[in-house]
Amino acid sequence: MKQVIQSARTGRLDVKDVPRPSAAPGELLVATRASLISAGTERMVVDFARKSIAGKARARPDLVKKVLDKARTDGLAATLKSVRARLDEPLPLGYSAVGAVTEIGGKRDSRGYRPGDRVAIAGAGIANHAEYSAVPENLAALVPAGVTDEEACFGTVGAIALHAVRNLDAQIGETVAVIGAGLVGQLALGILRLSGARPVALDYDAERLDLARELGAEAVYDLNEWSADRLAADIGQRTRGIGCDGILIAAATESAEPFETAAEIARDRARVCLVGLTGTQFPYAAFMKKELNIVVSRSYGPGRYDNDYEERNVKFPEGFVRWTETANLAEVLRLMALPEGRRLDVRKLISHSFGIDEAVRAFELVTESSEPSLGVVITYPAETAAGTKAAASPRTAPVPASGACAVGLIGAGAFARAVLLPELSKLQNVQLRSVAGKSGASAQHAAEKFGIEETAESAEAVIGDPAVNAVVIATRHDSHAALTAQALLAGKSVWVEKPLALSEDELALIEDALERSGGLLQVGFNRRFAPASVEIKRRLEDISGPRNIVMRVNAGRLPAGHWTLDPDSGGGRLIGEGCHFIDMARLFAGSPIEAVHASGVAMSDPAIDDVTVTLQFADGGLATIVYTSLGDAGFPKEQIEIFAGGAVFVIDNFRSWQATVGGSTRQLRSGGQDKGHRDALKAFAAAVAGGGEPPVPAGELLEVSRAALAADRARMSGQWIRL
Repeated sequence: MKQVIQSARTGRLDVKDVPRPSAAPGELLVATRASLISAGTERMVVDFARKSIAGKARARPDLVKKVLDKARTDGLAATLKSVRARLDEPLPLGYSAVGAVTEIGGKRDSRGYRPGDRVAIAGAGIANHAEYSAVPENLAALVPAGVTDEEACFGTVGAIALHAVRNLDAQIGETVAVIGAGLVGQLALGILRLSGARPVALDYDAERLDLARELGAEAVYDLNEWSADRLAADIGQRTRGIGCDGILIAAATESAEPFETAAEIARDRARVCLVGLTGTQFPYAAFMKKELNIVVSRSYGPGRYDNDYEERNVKFPEGFVRWTETANLAEVLRLMALPEGRRLDVRKLISHSFGIDEAVRAFELVTESSEPSLGVVITYPAETAAGTKAAASPRTAPVPASGACAVGLIGAGAFARAVLLPELSKLQNVQLRSVAGKSGASAQHAAEKFGIEETAESAEAVIGDPAVNAVVIATRHDSHAALTAQALLAGKSVWVEKPLALSEDELALIEDALERSGGLLQVGFNRRFAPASVEIKRRLEDISGPRNIVMRVNAGRLPAGHWTLDPDSGGGRLIGEGCHFIDMARLFAGSPIEAVHASGVAMSDPAIDDVTVTLQFADGGLATIVYTSLGDAGFPKEQIEIFAGGAVFVIDNFRSWQATVGGSTRQLRSGGQDKGHRDALKAFAAAVAGGGEPPVPAGELLEVSRAALAADRARMSGQWIRL
């Protein structure tokens, strides 16, 4: 399918052929008929991507601080690799579109969507300028009869305007000023008119003001001609000396002038709503004297930025949250379907229309302002609008090359592109055969950058490819177990990123697949392959008896709502990342884990996930793992201390390690950080290509995974759990 993609590094825009997405449970696959370029939001995204590295740093000092913190703890090389991978990420554009449902992921729910239904869709990175989009059902709404595709693609931008009007709480007869007569401003003026308010428009563009008057503004003011005093006097005359009851600022500017204008024309205790990006300095004295209320409108309504609502389709009870982003989207479409004269008329907002093949020219028109524009619509071929599925490309290699590890990658996210693919591409015995990802753009970009032979539309296509003998799984945690079992049963060797499973049932599924297939399995426990780990493990082999191991992990705090914290999709940080350190403890102990205990820090903030895990080994050894998100991100992340037979070994963030024996300390190595990714992948590829034994016995991988699950249960129960 065709999709508009921008390079985060250079800002270059292209229309690329990328794999079509598939609909996961709770999602709709929508064949796009029309999409709208948002001159404000998308121009800002495009302009930011086109900035130099220095320009990006000046615009986002918060990200610069994170980079500096990472450089202090992980070293310059690891930080540069991470930054380059982030800048290399392809950016999908678009967030307001309409199309036909072609596929419903999983079981149909009570909303009752059917193939062929016409829906307006929303969401940055979801409702893309692309021939197909996979959309969560809470980000879609049915389009009424009588609303054209070109009108319906305004739905999301209309919902932004509607939510801003709701935030103003404008009443019948109230005078509301809209500063900025762009797309959102024009839509807000129309909604205000339909609600019984008295809208007035302020802008510097005479043509847009003429359009605002035509679409229902009671009065318009060209700010090139009206001074602040004259403006306030005229509005005072229109409102019998009261002033505006509400002011909606929809101007895209870095200037604080809109706030200054708002202060001049507002009545006492008026409401000021900011929608979009504008200068946020305001005249304190004027706002204080009138006791003005400021609210910043959150996009298209309640549910926005809530992962439970947007990604998992959780519903809000209407009695408490009547107008969600979904309801706002549906209401805007209903207003468009009303009879002539009483409808929200967006037809006159359309200034240009381009086919998807001409999308780059459309964006140039918007970003370079080569000619006046307002609503710029992108249209799609009739076969896409009808939902026709493109024919699958023929297989070019029927079997893996002899003596090679022919890799099919499932998941082309940041970690795969920054860590796995760079290392795999350097190995001589690895053939990068195919890749599939949630985002077709990411998969296509990975294929182009790393020379992967083919892109696939689904994980099933990768697993079913006869030319693949090794499947690498780098998806979200909740899909690991099912994909691992499916690939093993298909006769493939499997590398799966941690965690292996999120439940005992999932572990049982994998155990059954291993027994039935006899396949090779490796989990991405890379730290056991790090030079520090290998060297210390070698020295421990000469020391008999139990070991006492202490690990401290300064994990850093994840943002609230991060998918890793969700028990269903991420499993939480203990299962999702803590398993790494349980695996390290198992490696250094050299003895099976017999029992697990854990206790967590009681915090009301779900983003804080602190836990201490104690492991008891069969030979009497112990390990204590302190995993905390309460520390400073600038402090080194990981420290491991191993006490055994009169010796002490220390690993400091995998940048240096040392041994203390007989009263003297010897620095074994100090330098750049190496967490073992390269050597772990090398060992896996060699085992696949040569038909050898797995680098880590499958039983040990299952044991570590079972211990991580037990630790999570122990944290809740406060009891020791025997494996």
